[in-house]
Amino acid sequence: MGQGLSCRETNEHGLFIAVQNGELEIVEAMLEDEPNVLGWRTVRGKLSALHMAAAHGRIEVLSMLLDRSINTDILNRHKQTPLMLAAMNGKIACVERLIQAGANILMFDALNGRTCLHYAAYYGQSDCLQAILSAAHSTPVAQSWGFARFVNIRDGTGATPLHLAASQRRPGCVRILLDSGALVCVSTSGYGYLGSTPLHMAARGGSLDCVRELLAWGADRLQRDSSGRIPYMVALKYKHEACAALLNPSSPEPLIWPSPLKFIAELNPEAKALLEQALIEANKEREKAILKDTVYIPSSPLHSDTGVCDDDSEASDVELCCICFEQVCRIEIQKCGHQMCAHCTLALCCHSKPNPATSCQKVPVCPFCRSSITQLVLSKVKTNTVMNVEFSPSKPRRSRKSFNYSEGSSSFKGLSAMGSFKMGGRSSGKVEGVDKP
Repeated sequence: MGQGLSCRETNEHGLFIAVQNGELEIVEAMLEDEPNVLGWRTVRGKLSALHMAAAHGRIEVLSMLLDRSINTDILNRHKQTPLMLAAMNGKIACVERLIQAGANILMFDALNGRTCLHYAAYYGQSDCLQAILSAAHSTPVAQSWGFARFVNIRDGTGATPLHLAASQRRPGCVRILLDSGALVCVSTSGYGYLGSTPLHMAARGGSLDCVRELLAWGADRLQRDSSGRIPYMVALKYKHEACAALLNPSSPEPLIWPSPLKFIAELNPEAKALLEQALIEANKEREKAILKDTVYIPSSPLHSDTGVCDDDSEASDVELCCICFEQVCRIEIQKCGHQMCAHCTLALCCHSKPNPATSCQKVPVCPFCRSSITQLVLSKVKTNTVMNVEFSPSKPRRSRKSFNYSEGSSSFKGLSAMGSFKMGGRSSGKVEGVDKP
């Protein structure tokens, strides 16, 4: 993966072969005998010793060269920096060391006008991508370009890193970019077909995982490219049946990650991971219904049946959600203190798809006391002694669902009747003061 570099030419200096092989002592000896070899380049690609060390992940040699005050942004024939070569080849240690040494993450090459961020996204190097994005928070990029602009930086063809990751079937990089603020519906000006969005590119590449990620972040299935095609038509053209099934405008809408909501943006990592998993599980049920008539058999872990979930195994000993009576209460609303399971919390927040035309979204209210939700935190799991008596210790009672995830974001029907929840011993007691409608 990445760009293969070799010095197996008879006319190359022995320095580059030693750097490629990571022979630190030999390289040091050569530099002691002839210090000016640091300025030498390979015949074929005009690569410096620093380029060679970065591309092959020779961190010890690279660190030694950087300690000799060599230029971190030295360019090869295509105006690529060592950081670009390290990023495209997934050499995370070299990426981190170069950034630490002051490498410029805003350098553009001469091939397609791409930065190290584009290279990491294109080649699917998620670790390198995350390291570069993290550096953008603490470098002059934040003061000059701004982080949001950097995440959505375009190459010479008008493609953002998200376009490249989606087109090359890199779902891990797609998720990192979306979570960092990449624009999900931005159009290209030349890459692929004019006006293509990342969803168009994912449909063309046939990556079901990339399509899932983009849809879950609010990608518009009806947005057209300059030829008037929606992503569904692109997937059909390239014979990606499963992608076309999910992209079909007549199929149910997926639950959308509620990123515009302030209290979602401020979630701690544990609570965020819990809600993200709930979104995956909810959309999994929707996908099963959509894909059942296609010849595609999903291999994604989203579609693997693991039997009884962890929450079910604990449900006989802990308090169940008062909305669905199936999942354990994991999320607490502050300041009112009412609790719900992750699935019901997510369904509440995702009931309305975010509108890209508006800067803010209506804040959901607590279904128990109708107060605005301003913060979500992980709740402490409490033992419910009444449940221990009523339910079997070995297998929790499976009650009827109050809403159906397979129907998409409009399926959260149970919330409309929240005021009637007074279920005797099965309730947590926190909803007893709710007024009846």
